[in-house]
Amino acid sequence: MAVKNNSNSAHGNSYYVKKFWQIFGIGFLCVVLFFLLASWGVFGKMPSFDQLENPNSNVATEIISSDGVTIGKFYLQNRTPVKYAELPKYLVDALVSTEDERFYDHSGIDGRGTLRAALSLGSSGGASTITQQLAKNLFHGEGSKNLLMRIVQKGKEWIIATRLERQYTKEEIIAMYLNTVDFVNNAVGIRSATKTYFGKEPKDLTVDEAALIVGMLKNPSLYNPARESKRKLVTDRRNTVLSQMVKNEKLTEAEKAKYEGEPYKLRFSPESHQDGIATYFREYLRGFMDKWVKSHPKADGSEYDIYTDGLKIYTTIDSRMQKYAEEAVDSHLANLQEEFNIEQKKNTNAPFVNISEKETQGIINRAMRNSERWRILKDQGKDEDDIIASFSKKTDMTVFTWHGDRDTIMTPIDSIRYYKHFLQSGVMSMEPQTGFVKAWVGGINYKHFQYDHVAQGARQVGSTFKPFVYATAIEQLHMSPCDTILDEPFSMPKGKYGIDADWNPQNSNGQFRGMVTLKQALANSINTVSAKLINKVGPKAVVDMTHNLGVSSKIPEQPAIALGAVEITVSDMVAAYSTFANQGMYVKPSVITKIEDKNGVVLYQNTPETHEVVSKDIAYAIVKLLEGVTETGSGARLKWGGGGGTGYDRMTGYPYKIVNPIAGKTGTTQNQSDGWFVGMVPNLATGVWVGNEDRSAHFKRLVYGQGATMALPIWGIYMRKIYDDDSMVFKVSEKPFERPANLSIKVDCWKPPVRDTTKVDSLSIDEFGI
Repeated sequence: MAVKNNSNSAHGNSYYVKKFWQIFGIGFLCVVLFFLLASWGVFGKMPSFDQLENPNSNVATEIISSDGVTIGKFYLQNRTPVKYAELPKYLVDALVSTEDERFYDHSGIDGRGTLRAALSLGSSGGASTITQQLAKNLFHGEGSKNLLMRIVQKGKEWIIATRLERQYTKEEIIAMYLNTVDFVNNAVGIRSATKTYFGKEPKDLTVDEAALIVGMLKNPSLYNPARESKRKLVTDRRNTVLSQMVKNEKLTEAEKAKYEGEPYKLRFSPESHQDGIATYFREYLRGFMDKWVKSHPKADGSEYDIYTDGLKIYTTIDSRMQKYAEEAVDSHLANLQEEFNIEQKKNTNAPFVNISEKETQGIINRAMRNSERWRILKDQGKDEDDIIASFSKKTDMTVFTWHGDRDTIMTPIDSIRYYKHFLQSGVMSMEPQTGFVKAWVGGINYKHFQYDHVAQGARQVGSTFKPFVYATAIEQLHMSPCDTILDEPFSMPKGKYGIDADWNPQNSNGQFRGMVTLKQALANSINTVSAKLINKVGPKAVVDMTHNLGVSSKIPEQPAIALGAVEITVSDMVAAYSTFANQGMYVKPSVITKIEDKNGVVLYQNTPETHEVVSKDIAYAIVKLLEGVTETGSGARLKWGGGGGTGYDRMTGYPYKIVNPIAGKTGTTQNQSDGWFVGMVPNLATGVWVGNEDRSAHFKRLVYGQGATMALPIWGIYMRKIYDDDSMVFKVSEKPFERPANLSIKVDCWKPPVRDTTKVDSLSIDEFGI
């Protein structure tokens, strides 16, 4: 009986062993089949060899300044890839120590980690390697919440991870992984993250900053350092990373103690289309690129996508010059705005001056219809009466002030009138010899005022137009800056040049000086002299000259244009003046030097557009005329100021102290609606316009509303900042303008009198001419 029982027991054991191996074999085959099916794409398309070779990720287009600074991006995801060589060693050490200790020992799958996770049912932590996480980021993103789907995804990640390991080096995998992580706050990839949180490149991170960034990988939203409520959580997580580095012998205990005892410090600056420098320029560039991609297709005929194709746009903008131009606008207009607001306090129709209630309502109605609020409500199907009614309902809003954005409650219609108070500005700076635009300021704040006053906004130019009249006269009548002309009452009879009434231009001060040279006449912006000159050459010749100088505006062939009754953009004015500084050769302004694809292949190279307008001698004669404006005319405050010849401007308090030759011209239009100054040194021409959005809003008094007070100080502050920066890549000249050899036109006609600097009037009354 005992033997029989032993036999049955042995048989039973054999049966269970057999069953175990059958189940094991079936399970193993199922696992093999699962991976085969996954690799064949049964559970969803798997990436091809080409996709693994060139992972399809949205890469931001970079906008790069002439001095090598990224000044902005176009993107759907703010991702700018970096190479492994650009990553500091301790960042890589922190990553591997924390996320995948055996990274260099496995081939995409960490068997030991996977077994440990399986036996502990996940309680010991996840088993995903860096390569698996890369696979997830590249090819399906966030893991599914559905258990079955997540198992399928996990299997696919394993297959893709092993393929990635065969395709790329360990270093390439680390770089690719860090380039794909979403670090929240609109920062995708390691470079965007370091720029957003610390304002620096990855290579410049400190050890503790690198540990904080790596700590975010576990859960970027949870460990978001920009949220003050998460500070302790983020600090603890950073210190955990430092501990992992010690454990893996990448950091000493002493170093860890040093770093973990310090609170982290951010330079949080989220990157967006509306923030940073050169915002108006970047928006202009977006429009340029939208047209460019249509005429420069890829090899397969498709269009480049400026938001995802990772282009690199190398621009002519100098980041420091751009910064100084923006600072000059901000510092001057913030102060000037206070004077404007004081002047408007007693104006019951502020900020509009001398217009009827009907005209005021017309301005408000146009602003309503052009507003974003109107567009949104119209898209929602609201009828016009309801939309208009909504503008009278108080609402919460954030408004612009010169002391920062402010939350308030007001009706949208009141906000329209509030914004109409603000003085605006357009500034463009260009190198005459190349056409390269070095700075572009289209307004005071792109977030709140998106109209570009450099390229979009043509405004009346006043007396800054007069050099075009003088250039025509010097060319056609063979005159020189030293020739004299009588400043006296002048009248052009009805019918001449098609005018429908007698024209009797007046000088701004109502006085006449008698016999003056052309240089004196332009320095003092004498209207009668400009009128006499256009009478001699004819309006058509002046219009032709102006268009040949690159001005695209439509200009009426009427004598009154001699006094500046012409609307021209800042960009066209700067290009036209630059022609004189460039010895009579016009160079079309350009903002891009080249465009590359994400692999560094050059797709576009800038070729300057040029043509000769006037001879070198005539161009130099105009320069000498314009130098007279800053020697004895309305621009003299740039050199002399009003504080006893110290160079400090008595009106603004700014120390310009620019003693080198400056060729320039101020301009003021009727009612002080527009203030201009265009100034040049040999290798830089800069135009400045200041005024309110609506011409009906303006200074009442000439003392503040003239170009010498509104616009010239911005030029002076900007240039002073440039000259004070010895580390500038672009060196702005402090030398005289180049004199042509064998100059045939007499230009040295008089020397400026020695000034009594104790009696300098910094508020020389500027001209205006309409």
